[in-house]
Amino acid sequence: MIASVATDLTIVDEKAISLKFESLKPVLNERARRLWAAVEARSLGYGGVAVVSRATGMSRITIESGLKELKAGATSEAEPRQNGRIRRPGAGRKTRSEQDPALVSALDALIEPTTRGDPMSPLRWTCKSLRHLATELSDAGHQISHDTVGVLLSQMGYSLQRNRKTREGEDHPARDAQFKHINSCCRAFMKDDQPVISVDTKKKELIGDFKNAGREWQPKGKPEEVRTHDFIDENLGKAIPYGVYDIANNEGWVSVGTDHDTPEFAVATIRRWWYSMGRQAYPGAKSVLVTADAGGSNGYRTRLWKSELQRLATETGLEFHVCHFPPGTSKWNKIEHRMFCHITQNWRGRPLVSEETVVQLIGNTTTSKGLRIRAALDKRKYETGIEVSDERMEALNLKRHKFQGDWNYAILPQENDN
Repeated sequence: MIASVATDLTIVDEKAISLKFESLKPVLNERARRLWAAVEARSLGYGGVAVVSRATGMSRITIESGLKELKAGATSEAEPRQNGRIRRPGAGRKTRSEQDPALVSALDALIEPTTRGDPMSPLRWTCKSLRHLATELSDAGHQISHDTVGVLLSQMGYSLQRNRKTREGEDHPARDAQFKHINSCCRAFMKDDQPVISVDTKKKELIGDFKNAGREWQPKGKPEEVRTHDFIDENLGKAIPYGVYDIANNEGWVSVGTDHDTPEFAVATIRRWWYSMGRQAYPGAKSVLVTADAGGSNGYRTRLWKSELQRLATETGLEFHVCHFPPGTSKWNKIEHRMFCHITQNWRGRPLVSEETVVQLIGNTTTSKGLRIRAALDKRKYETGIEVSDERMEALNLKRHKFQGDWNYAILPQENDN
């Protein structure tokens, strides 16, 4: 009976203390909260620290520190500080990233080659566990717990994600190794101040007063009227944006074609990027690293792609090193989530009523990170079905990498372009 009454009184005490704490918390500074909790605990007698800790959520160590201050006679008001702070600016234990300035960059470098994620989302995530990452960091001389790794990853924009069916096609045995090879090549080229570009074709867009996904501000009740059906207008046609994204400089070029997405069109866009932006940004460039999808107009099996690159290499005197992403991994191409997604965001809710509208909207796309894009219309006609003979392929000055030579190769200038 006595035990039951004692338990009930404890519950009442906790509720009362909790109510008082929630009322006073907004007006109490750090030291005042600690001393108030200590006074409450002392008034309860034996077990008071535990009761106050449960009621307020404050740690027992903090409350016991307050009791020691009370015992020492610390009843005078602490020296007032700016914004109610008790600790002086910079006081307290420093975080692991402050103690080890190289920690965050080491963690990001450790994750980058195996990063996974939806490129249209700002989140990134990794397939490595917190404990494995902590172990690898510790082996590299960065003492850190797996819990702290989790905190840092959250601050860096990573999150835990469950599996989702987004994979296109079957996994290739060399898939992960190819990602690492691309990452290694990119780092080597950028270290030598040689351009690294990501290329691809954006989704074709119908020209005309067609509905475009998204919303933009309009007078209330007066949305812009567009066509009901999305059938191509034979007079206006469609826009084919092919892009070149400079990874190091966060800038790009987009040629808006109106005919066909062919290898000739793809290489013509790279040519326009080089003469309009590339050679000014890299006056000492001797070679260019191109990262591209496995298929399409810049596919690794496409003969005309390599033949046109040979013409460009001979014309410019540059070596073009090409690394293709494994089949089924096109969404991980940098241009997709560093440039194309921002273009889509910029023209959301706006009908692409003309070719000039498309060019202007692409060219005016910017981000807080400093992305800069230039765009131009390409009204040339590009013939489809062009075949490249075996003799022509044999004449290419093509050098394959030792690793996955079909996906990784270099096309060097020729003395005479046959």
